[in-house]
Parts: sequence; C-alpha cells; structure tokens
Amino acid sequence: MKLHWKIIISMILGVGVGFFYNTSGNQDSTLYDLILLLGDIFIRLLKMVMVPLILTSIIMGVSSIKDRNKVGRLGFKTFLYYISTSLIAILIGLFLANTIQPGVGAATISSAGAYDTSQLNSSASILDILKRMVPENPISAFANGEMLSIIFFAVFFGVVLNLVNSKHSSSIQSVIESVYSVIIKMTQIIIACAPIGVFGLMVKAVSNSGLSIFQDLGLYVITIISGLSIHLFIILPFILIIFVRINPFKHLKAMASAMVTAFSTSSSSATLPVTMKCVKDNVKASNEVTSFVLPMGATINMDGTALYECAGVLFIA
Repeated sequence: MKLHWKIIISMILGVGVGFFYNTSGNQDSTLYDLILLLGDIFIRLLKMVMVPLILTSIIMGVSSIKDRNKVGRLGFKTFLYYISTSLIAILIGLFLANTIQPGVGAATISSAGAYDTSQLNSSASILDILKRMVPENPISAFANGEMLSIIFFAVFFGVVLNLVNSKHSSSIQSVIESVYSVIIKMTQIIIACAPIGVFGLMVKAVSNSGLSIFQDLGLYVITIISGLSIHLFIILPFILIIFVRINPFKHLKAMASAMVTAFSTSSSSATLPVTMKCVKDNVKASNEVTSFVLPMGATINMDGTALYECAGVLFIA
C-alpha cells in the first residue's frame, strides 16, 4: 500500500479514536497519553533532521552549480514564483472573506476579552527582517532553528565553496555529501513511521476540540477550505499546465505523501523531509533545483498560510 493511503487511513482512525476520547471524557488514561506521545515524537523526529537536512542539501545544491549565472537565474525564478503565488493566495483569501463575510454574526463564539496588543512583537520594517537573515552566530541559528539564517548561511557557504581551490573544496563537499546521505536515510526511516505519528496527532486534535468547533466556525471553515481548494485545484494546476506543461493530476499524485503529511502536521517545515523525498523520487527533479528551492519554499512560500492569515484577520475584525 502506498504511504499516502496509509496516512489517510491513520487520519480517519485518529478522528474516530479522538472523537471517542472527546465524548467519553476519558483523557486521563495511560493509553491516551501514549497515543499523544506517538504524535509528539513523530513531530520531534521530523524537526530533528530538518536543520541538518536543509544545511547539507542547500550547500550540495548550490555548490554543484558551477555556472554562477545559473545560480542567479535560479534564484530570480524562485523568488518570482514565490512572490506571485503568495500574492495570488492573499487575493483569493481577501476576495472570499469579503464575499462570504464569515465573521458577521460570529461575535458570540468566544467570551474572551480583547487581546492585549501591547504584547505583540513585530519587525519594524522589511530592512529589519533582511538584517536578521544574516546570523551573527551560525551555531546559535542552528541550535534555535532560525530557518532564514540557516538558509542564508548555507547558500553563502555553497557559493564560496565554488570559489576556493578544488584541493580544499572537494574534501569538504565529500564530507557534506556523506552527512547528507546519512540524514536522508534517517529521514526515510522516520517517514516510514508517519502513519503511526499521524494517528497520534489526529487523536490529539479531535480529542481536545471535538467536532463542535466545525459548527461554531462553520462559515469560516468553508471560507478557508474554499480558498485552499481554489489555490490547490485551479491556480497551481494552471501554472503546471501553462509554464511546466505537465499533467497536474500526475504531479499531485506524485506529491500525495507530502500533501497528506502537511495536512496532518500543519507544518510545512516539518513536512520538508517528505516533500524532498517526493520531489526527488517521484517528480524526478534535479538535486540542484530541489536542494535550492524546497528549503526556502518551506520557510517563505507558505501560500496556505498567506491565504489563511488575511482571511483570519478580516474574520476576527
């Protein structure tokens, strides 16, 4: 059985078991704690390999591109795609939120008071964000999982690796490639356990919130699901047909395992190891493109988040 079908079955079973614990109120048992532990361990395992996977894959991908102009072209195309798809997702979210107006009449959902906005901590400007991309201490960035800083260091390291004498760079590339191979094997073992971890995550989600949340936030749920569906089944296939000239259904099938993992974990970063495996093994994209594009995309090209956040702001307002 394909991995994505195993994950889907685990999700369905998780919803059933989670609903049982939610309605029975029996959430103090050892078995329940063990089930939740399975989901938490799965997420921690994915995050454990994430930093070394991103670091080694980007360095390998960038250093393998000997033509410096190609790095620039690849970077330009990547960021153009990121900006374009994120903007489209935002516009879809704004359009649906203004059309459906899910927040009208929803004021009785929560009795909580207004959030204290003085607690918010936001960047002063885009320039401030760019400044924080450059790590003062790369080791600290690795330890804290600061993805943008890690990506900047890895890209910089990979570019400079091509500039030094091959006598020195070849040995470093060999070590990085060896570490990358080990991390990939670790990732494959973790992904094989995905159905168990997804089962635990779904039990936790449903047992805590139940199904009543869908009744209270029904219109908002419809707004978000509609927006994500439009982006997934109309916008992205259109891009695949027009610019890549491939069958979108074939591509979606190739990415099925990554998509159901993303759905169950709600984390593009945690799903990154599965995404990289699907793109390399199923889509057959080159290593230099995969290693350069995917880690950055998991950090700064979250179309679903962009759509969800702007619709969420209007809903809350």
